[in-house]
Amino acid sequence: MTATTSSAPVVAPTTADVPWMISVDDHILEPRDLWTRELPASLRDRGPHVSRERAKLGFIGGKLSLERDVADGQWCDIWLFEDLVMPTGLLHAPVGVPPEQQANLPAIYEDFRTGTWDQAARLADMDANHVQVSINYPNTFPRFAGQGFAERADKDLAYTCLKIYNDWMIDEWGGGAGRGRLIPLTLVPLWDPALAAAEVRRCAAKGSYAIAFTENPFKLGFPSLYTGQWDVLWDACQETDTTVSMHIGSSSTMPTTSDDAPLAVSMSLNSQNAQGSLCDWVFSRSLERFPKIKLAYAESQVGWMPFLLERMDGVWHEDVGGVELANPPSSYVRDRVYGCIFDDMHGLRSRHEVGMDVILFECDYPHANGTWPHSVDVVRRMIAETNLTPEETTKLVRGNAIACYGLGRFGITA
Repeated sequence: MTATTSSAPVVAPTTADVPWMISVDDHILEPRDLWTRELPASLRDRGPHVSRERAKLGFIGGKLSLERDVADGQWCDIWLFEDLVMPTGLLHAPVGVPPEQQANLPAIYEDFRTGTWDQAARLADMDANHVQVSINYPNTFPRFAGQGFAERADKDLAYTCLKIYNDWMIDEWGGGAGRGRLIPLTLVPLWDPALAAAEVRRCAAKGSYAIAFTENPFKLGFPSLYTGQWDVLWDACQETDTTVSMHIGSSSTMPTTSDDAPLAVSMSLNSQNAQGSLCDWVFSRSLERFPKIKLAYAESQVGWMPFLLERMDGVWHEDVGGVELANPPSSYVRDRVYGCIFDDMHGLRSRHEVGMDVILFECDYPHANGTWPHSVDVVRRMIAETNLTPEETTKLVRGNAIACYGLGRFGITA
């Protein structure tokens, strides 16, 4: 692959010890005009659109606060969608901003690096970071699993808007120069599993083979995996070889210990949501009943996996908990459940217990803890500190992602 020329002020990495990388967890700022140009005129005022206003942002009781139409405020692109009011903040996409300048401030799209929302600029930024392929989750009002659509009262309008997003993701963001580099990630209507299954089949026919699902639908007010109501969706995923991707926070909750605990507590416990989610997938027998489904946990790290599998197997052998599984829980997980790392040295040192074939790599562009444009340096440090072999390095940075997401369908080879 030949990298295109980038205007980014970075030094191009070499390929001496790191192959072209695949990042399975990046994000995209949704086009401001997407729904105003695609919705019928009669629906545009209620559909997603941006109002540019002077505003102030803050935190009250640990929650984001917004003051609108403030004379001495900063310009802000505010997303409006029925009853939703969501400001765009600098922290949505601070890539390229020095850490000491990253703050909870209002922002308009022009304040961000162009690669956060423009396809050509994103591809250039990927080249500068030695990344061949990227999978992108939403970044503004849709949130990581499409909760921004699921929470609206008019479900017909919400589904229309969700389909517009999916078509844009497949045809525009992942089309043209992005074909085979910007891999589509489908959102599904979480409020209706049958409709979600139909959307999986519709998008698979258009060339999208991964969905962004929630790590815990019950936390969002929808049926749990134990009800069996999601089986129709898993049928569709299995039929189309569609991977189920779950980002941390996609249940609209993050683990913490108390209301007054600092953010550091939640960030330190970030893998707990993935642990609970995997327990649900196993003990609901969903993995047993759908043996071809593959799961991927974004930004979850992997060091927790060996203990959790050991503990679940122990519970199964002790025959407690009222779960009837034909085989130990770990037998349903291995080679089918992938974890994503960005700095998990312990996980890599435990790779023989985790399974080297199920560890994925992410850059998390354009977030604050993302590694652009130094992702190759991060990988080199991982190689040095955990003694990864060249074969293991290739699996980590691209080979496992190709297997997890079936990227051969896009012409991407190991």
